[in-house]
Amino acid sequence: MSSSDLAEWLTEAVDASMPLAKRLFNGIGRRTFTDPGYTRISYGEGEKLAHDMVTEEARALGLDCTTDVAGNLYMTLPGRDRSLPPWISGSHLDTVPHGGNYDGAAGALAALTALAALKHAGIEPARDVTAMGIRAEESSSWFTGHHGGHLGSRAALGLLWEDELETAIHIPTERTLREAIDAAGFNADAVRRGPPHLTKDNVRGFVELHIEQGPVLAHERLALGIVTSIRGTIRARESRCFGAYTHSGAVPHELRHDAVLATVELLGDLDRAWAEVREKGGDLVYTVGKLHTDVEMEGLSKVPGEARFTLDIRSQDSETLTSMRELVERRAAAIGQHRGVRFDLGRIARGEPAAMHPALRARLLEGTGALGIAAREIPCGAGHDAADFTRAGIPSAMVFVRNTNGSHNPDEHMEMADFREGVRLLAWFFAGAD
Repeated sequence: MSSSDLAEWLTEAVDASMPLAKRLFNGIGRRTFTDPGYTRISYGEGEKLAHDMVTEEARALGLDCTTDVAGNLYMTLPGRDRSLPPWISGSHLDTVPHGGNYDGAAGALAALTALAALKHAGIEPARDVTAMGIRAEESSSWFTGHHGGHLGSRAALGLLWEDELETAIHIPTERTLREAIDAAGFNADAVRRGPPHLTKDNVRGFVELHIEQGPVLAHERLALGIVTSIRGTIRARESRCFGAYTHSGAVPHELRHDAVLATVELLGDLDRAWAEVREKGGDLVYTVGKLHTDVEMEGLSKVPGEARFTLDIRSQDSETLTSMRELVERRAAAIGQHRGVRFDLGRIARGEPAAMHPALRARLLEGTGALGIAAREIPCGAGHDAADFTRAGIPSAMVFVRNTNGSHNPDEHMEMADFREGVRLLAWFFAGAD
């Protein structure tokens, strides 16, 4: 079959399969709508509901459906040689609180729809292709304590830290990750014992579709982006500065131990460092997502004795992450000394940058040309499960779909026409993959 004939054949099959995706988007969205937005808690009811609905549709297609001991869902279209490691495509089905209906779900549903299209077209891939529904990617919203995020995929890949099942705390239930996994009907002891469910030896590669979380594709009027790399992170989730509570009118500047002003000085230093890196052409973003005093102790007429904050530092360059962490620790010590306060930064988690696999990127770009899809290569600033697959040694790639209103908010917007282009690309990729 010629390339143009294959493209036409797959396009017809994708169009015939799109009602499946629309049905799931609408059904999952309707049942997890929380006004505003959508809420599907990691290891909670909304996430479970989405997994159950997707599983039901996959079984109706005749796909092989299984789960691993952490609750990740696998929906497999058999290939010609079932002894070969499968391709996997998918994303997460949880959301942030009052988020959008597409962040995560678009990737899981695109993979399932692509498999439906291959079945409709009568195409038997060379090896198994699996659509994956991943648990607990939005861990930073639903878990506190010391953890490395992306708990579902990292559990499947054997990347959880030795004590992470105990140190990650589920905010809605106050359970440990171990308890949350068990309460959801899975097996945390088996997660700990291993072996990993997914390894570089039993997975051919991983391709994740996701809405873009920035404005680039919309600005350039492009339907899709092929991700070049994913930024690494330095994250401090529970940082504090301890000073002394005193009267705001009675204590002069030189005798104060003001936790808020000390914290603001540290955060300002980091902001200036961010600007310096950017001026030199480096890659860096920095966010203070939480900053507050103790609501039970704060007062208009009190010098604040404690401040709490978080740090989220991201870069595609590992050395930049290292230098920023060193700066945080160095400036915290110096500011603490001259302001008479003490910083406790807490446990700092690090995730390395992840470059997407060059051959998979090239194949996806080839597909956009063959299918006539408007696309470009693009870096990724947010964390994704594809980065964890890369860190586990599994060749990985990402496809972004245009999204006009950002993500992690109720106004996420993805045109189904753009989603269709993403599904066409996935179906084309797996139809011809070795």
